[in-house]
Amino acid sequence: MDAVPLPDGFSAHVANVGIKDDTDDFVVLAATGPCTAAAVFTRSRFAGPSVVVSREHAADHRLRAVVVVSKNANVATGPGGLADARELAEGVALALGCPATEVLVASTGVIGRRYPMDRLRAHLRSLAPWPGPGGTTDDAVRAATGIMTTDTHAKIAEAAPATVDGGTARVVGIARGVGMIEPDMATMLAFVLTDAEVDPGTLDAMWRRVVDRTFNSLSVDTDTSTSDTAAVLASGAAGAVDPGELEAALHSVCLDLTRQLAADGEGAETLLTVTVTGARDDGQARRVAKSVLNSPLVKTAVHGADPNWGRVAMAVGKCSDDTDIDQDRVRIAFGGTEVYPATVDDTGLTALEEYLRGDEVSIEVDLRIGAGAWTVFGCDLTDGYVRINADYTT
Repeated sequence: MDAVPLPDGFSAHVANVGIKDDTDDFVVLAATGPCTAAAVFTRSRFAGPSVVVSREHAADHRLRAVVVVSKNANVATGPGGLADARELAEGVALALGCPATEVLVASTGVIGRRYPMDRLRAHLRSLAPWPGPGGTTDDAVRAATGIMTTDTHAKIAEAAPATVDGGTARVVGIARGVGMIEPDMATMLAFVLTDAEVDPGTLDAMWRRVVDRTFNSLSVDTDTSTSDTAAVLASGAAGAVDPGELEAALHSVCLDLTRQLAADGEGAETLLTVTVTGARDDGQARRVAKSVLNSPLVKTAVHGADPNWGRVAMAVGKCSDDTDIDQDRVRIAFGGTEVYPATVDDTGLTALEEYLRGDEVSIEVDLRIGAGAWTVFGCDLTDGYVRINADYTT
């Protein structure tokens, strides 16, 4: 993959500190000065120390850096794990010469194990004065690679809204996460950097709207992570942009990352999207779409290229609290081809089977109640998913 430069005002430090193996496992995304920022986190009741610390540090919408430790989640590790997360933020802050409250901490990997603090302390000491002998890079690809765990490739996306004075700002995002994905905020780890200038309130509001339609609409296996973090930092180096253009660029980057994450779900072979239209409201559309997307029977049917629309009907029907759903009004389609209530002949079934063998499959459900609509993103369910997770900690 070709290098993707970070936006103006940002650099990355990427290294291996020996968390699990000899691949990169320690990443710092740092700005030359304090940034306007917004972040959302998991709502899991088992949220890790990195989330606890980062919620505190992101509360004032002012951040200077993000430090990521991959291959160790540091979750369910008690007071010692919380102290480790705080020490990690303090070590990066000392190197950068900023308050520890301006450092966001993120971790991903095995749950129940504390950081190897002797290795992290040694590396943190080497960073001062910043960035230490390891130096920095402006390549987002290297940073994205450094935060991977079971991902098969790095996830990067970019967009470029115009600035008010006619120049061009940049938005660059990186993400990781291919399993334990069913968000209740964002999902996995995602960090978006921009050199656009934007005030904290505006950035926070647009970030939450963007996350809702992208990362919050992604599911691989219905399991919500203990460490989910999605943050955006704006350096302001490129100047002000139109808020609408910035939000569109953020949405473009996050949607691209969402689709990449769904397509790379653990063991996945097919990107699956489910769109529900004609719902009472967007909330109902989202519930029904998630019910279809998360059905193991639907996911395995897609994997087997079986146009079994009955499984989709089942998943819609189990939304039992939505009493205004009437099976006599519902329409179900695969890739635009209606399969219910219309009947499909043998020729049509053959065509649908061929469609389901593609890299991307779309299922559409029209409830014919109102104007609500939502699209969610996921993947098929394969034996590869079982194998990866059966052997995860060994």
